[in-house]
Amino acid sequence: MAHVLTPQSTCVFGMARCDVTPPVGIYHRMWGAATHERASGVHRPLTATALVFRALGEPAPSETEQVVVANDHCLLWAREMDALREAVCRQTGLAPEQFVAAFSHSHSAALMGLEREHLPGGELIRPYLKTLGEQITQIVREARANVRPTTISYALGRCPMAGNRDFWDADSHQWVCGFNPQGPSDDTVLVAQVSDSAQQRLATIVNYACHPTTLAWQNTLISPDFVGAMRETVETVTGLPCIFLQGASGDLGPRDGYVGDPAVADRNGRQLGYAALSALEALPPPQTQFEYAGPVVSGATLGTWQHVPLNPQEQTAKSRWQLRRWKLDLDYRPGIPTREGAEAERARWQAEEQAALKAGDNGKARDAHAMVERMERWLMRISLLPPGSTFPLPVTLWQMGDAFWLAVEGEHYQLLQTSLRGRFPGVPIVVMTLANGSRVTYLPRADTYGKGLYQESIAILAPGSLERVIDVVGEQIAAWSG
Repeated sequence: MAHVLTPQSTCVFGMARCDVTPPVGIYHRMWGAATHERASGVHRPLTATALVFRALGEPAPSETEQVVVANDHCLLWAREMDALREAVCRQTGLAPEQFVAAFSHSHSAALMGLEREHLPGGELIRPYLKTLGEQITQIVREARANVRPTTISYALGRCPMAGNRDFWDADSHQWVCGFNPQGPSDDTVLVAQVSDSAQQRLATIVNYACHPTTLAWQNTLISPDFVGAMRETVETVTGLPCIFLQGASGDLGPRDGYVGDPAVADRNGRQLGYAALSALEALPPPQTQFEYAGPVVSGATLGTWQHVPLNPQEQTAKSRWQLRRWKLDLDYRPGIPTREGAEAERARWQAEEQAALKAGDNGKARDAHAMVERMERWLMRISLLPPGSTFPLPVTLWQMGDAFWLAVEGEHYQLLQTSLRGRFPGVPIVVMTLANGSRVTYLPRADTYGKGLYQESIAILAPGSLERVIDVVGEQIAAWSG
């Protein structure tokens, strides 16, 4: 091998960012085990960053333009998500399928459901969501206004911060959602560096799979969790915006998590930030390849290498653009609890909570309230599902030069990214889950159904759905690669 190629994409790119931190005092009870209602303060600000991608030479506006708004919220329910997307698209002229809200999934960002308006702090949700829509509209406009030709260079790093979170508790004889030291955990950090035509760096994009659940029910602060410190770590060194994109983290969470101390979230974030910076330092200049330059006679005869510009044919290949948006019909899981059943369960747990409070058993009351919350969320999910026997899962896939970018709704197990990247070694595949939310909740591996895992208990889709997504997306990548 006389040369080494760095995977690269050439496209038109624009970016803009804003602060979307909710007001202190807003409803914040994201965790069923929490005992507070309102956010008491802010650990770190939440941000939203609009990314605009377009093929080189493509006129604006274009149907192939793709907009991704990376933001620090956990997610929005379908009703709130549809309203946000409709408002942004109406004001910007985007088609709904061109807009992807990529949630980082922080569980400390506050729960933005309008069904919580009657609760303490809930009165702030509606005006906040209105402001959020206006802010995102503005940054999408700004990002589209400042687009320019760019090169995106890709590098791989490793970070052990995330661990498998399907753990068998042998003492209580149940599966719990917590760190499993023996379970598989994908430590891949995919880093994308964006540079302009003058080779000036513009931004860093970090794609990593890990639930932002360092901070849990004990925490009362609004926080992006580990993502905030990760951004700060990278931006302090590069002086450039750093954007986080959540990978397939359905069975991945911080090894050190479920705490109330923001310092732990910051430590987790720095781990990821340092891993991203290490990968960045290995990147060569954009639009170049590393080429063997020949021997030099010294104390030993040395083989020398140098960075040389890509030839015109290679430059053209980096600008290849293909995009497909479609809906994949997936079967609903048999035996999904009905509305009537969920309402009965909620009533039962509400009665147990009240009985525990009356008896002064605060621990039992907290556990019962968590089950009430679980039923509340289940009722919200099933009330908004499309009718019929299948769910139309939205999938967006586009190729830019050497890389593929995937945006898909739902919380997918890590198998989604490890399988796709395993099928196409050396090919950068940016995997964004929770794209526009997660009406279907989790997509676990088929072999985990029937075990009693939390993710299966709230899964909307039938066993094998994750594997079907992998197969269909893999077939499309293979077709374009051929």
